[in-house]
Amino acid sequence: MARPVIGIIGNSHLINDEYPAHVAGMMNCQAVAEVSDALPLIIPSCPTLADVNDLLETCDGFLFTGGRPNVHPEEYGEAETDAHGAFDRSRDRVALPLIRACVERGQPILGVCRGFQEVNVAMGGTLYPEIRDLPGRMNHRMPPDGTLEEKFELRHAVTFTENGPFHQLMGAQEVMTNTLHGQGIKQAGDRVVIDGRAPDGTPEAIYIQDAPGFSLSVQWHPEYRAAQDPVSRPLFKAFGEAVQAWAAQKRPQALKSA
Repeated sequence: MARPVIGIIGNSHLINDEYPAHVAGMMNCQAVAEVSDALPLIIPSCPTLADVNDLLETCDGFLFTGGRPNVHPEEYGEAETDAHGAFDRSRDRVALPLIRACVERGQPILGVCRGFQEVNVAMGGTLYPEIRDLPGRMNHRMPPDGTLEEKFELRHAVTFTENGPFHQLMGAQEVMTNTLHGQGIKQAGDRVVIDGRAPDGTPEAIYIQDAPGFSLSVQWHPEYRAAQDPVSRPLFKAFGEAVQAWAAQKRPQALKSA
């Protein structure tokens, strides 16, 4: 029997600084294939190439990954500044309507880093351009130097709401995560529930209230060593189970809640 298909949102990239490509990280594909037990399918982040309705019919679930460009502030009603960094407007135009359609249909989604922020913006929320500049906040960005292992090392705790979806999924109210992001949630979007926070109060885990299907998102990068990490593995496994349920019946699998 064919495995269900998980669409992985691609990022625009220049190979050798000149050849345009749509790419997705190998770690994301491995997490989908090895832990979620699904077929990873990279989605071109261009609205003229990837129609939302076609994507909904082709894929059983969607992984909204991290990416260096940020969601453009015009998407949440703010003016662009240098602090907002680089942008990928084409990805915005694919990801944001696709997230809203999935939430409405109950089709499973998992947001990671930029994807976490996309889910919030898609639901009407806003973002801080640089959270390390806020009073009392830590620097959540990756170390500028070092090995891949050092960049993705566990750096801070995340505390979940007691008996919330993440607490139940992880079997623990506090876990350790990596951190590789500059922006973060300013105002939560409509129905966006902040279910986990870093020690400095930065939102790290969210879900959509009353969504008919799987709608978890995290600010950290669980794709790194997803098959071995005790926090990443249950997240991708639960996502895979929801996708498999959708593929079998085209019906959502509801979240567990308090």
